[in-house]
Amino acid sequence: MIAPGQDTAGPGSPPPDAPPAKRLVIAASHSWRERLRLALADIADTARLWPLVWTLSLFDIRLRYRGSLLGPLWLTLSTAIMVGAIGVLYARLFHQDVGDYLPFLTISLVLWTFISTVASDATTCFTQADAMIRSMRMPHSVHAARVVMRNMLVLGHNVVVIAVVFALFGTRPGLDSFTLLPGFLLWLADGFAASLLLGLFGARFRDIPPIIASIMQIAFYVTPIMWNPAMLAHRGLAKAFVELNPFYALLEIIRGPLLGQPLNPGAWHLAVIYSLGLFLVTGLVFTRARPRLPYWL
Repeated sequence: MIAPGQDTAGPGSPPPDAPPAKRLVIAASHSWRERLRLALADIADTARLWPLVWTLSLFDIRLRYRGSLLGPLWLTLSTAIMVGAIGVLYARLFHQDVGDYLPFLTISLVLWTFISTVASDATTCFTQADAMIRSMRMPHSVHAARVVMRNMLVLGHNVVVIAVVFALFGTRPGLDSFTLLPGFLLWLADGFAASLLLGLFGARFRDIPPIIASIMQIAFYVTPIMWNPAMLAHRGLAKAFVELNPFYALLEIIRGPLLGQPLNPGAWHLAVIYSLGLFLVTGLVFTRARPRLPYWL
C-alpha cells in the first residue's frame, strides 16, 4: 500500500520534476575537415616530439648493428670501396676525366644510398612498429620521421667519403652552395612525406616492399648516377631521362652546388613541382587512412 505523497520512483530514478537526460552518442566523425584537423595535429605533435624521434632513431641504428665492430661505418666503407673499384673503370668506359668523374660518382652514390634506403625502410615503418602503435598513445607520423632521421645519421657517416674524394681531386663547392640549405630542407620534407605514403601503402598491401625494391633498382640505372646527363644530350634522350625523372631534380639541387656548378633553375622548378605533388597525395592518403592504420597491422 502506497501512502499519499509517497515517492513511487525507485532509488535510482530521477525526481518527477527533473529535466529529461540528454542522450550521449559516441560515434566516429566522418567529416573530411575533422580528419584533416586530426592529421595535421598528428604531424604537429611529431614536430614537438623531435627528441623522441631522435632517441628512437639512435635506438634503431644500435639495434640494427648490434654486435657489429664498425656499425654503420660499414656502409661508409662499402661506399668508398665501390667508388674506388668502379670509378676509374667507368671513367674510361664513358671517356670522362677521372678528376671530374670520381667526385660526381661519389656524391651521386652517397645521395642515392639515402634515397633508396629511405624508400625501402618506409614501406615497413608502420608494420615494424605495430606493437607500439597498438599499445602506446603516440602520433603515427613519429614512425615515418624515424625513417628519415636514422638515414640522415647514416648519411652523415657517408659524407666522410665525399670529403676525402674532394680533398684528393681539389673539388670545391661553388658560389651557389648557399642553396644547399633549402635543398636539404626540401629533402627532409620529401623524405617524411614519402615515408608516410609508402608506410601506409605497405601496411595495407604487404606486396609493396618488394615492388618498391624493384622500382628503385630500375630507377638506379635510368637516373644520372653512374652517367652524366651531358652524355645523352647529343642523342636526344636527355629530356626523357632527366626532365621526366623526379630523382634527377632532387639529386641535382644538392649535387650541382657541391660540384661547383651554377644554380640550375630548371632542376629547382622540377623539384618543387614534384614535391608539391607528393605533399598533396600524401596529405590526402594520410588524412583518409590514418584512423584505419591500427586495424591494418
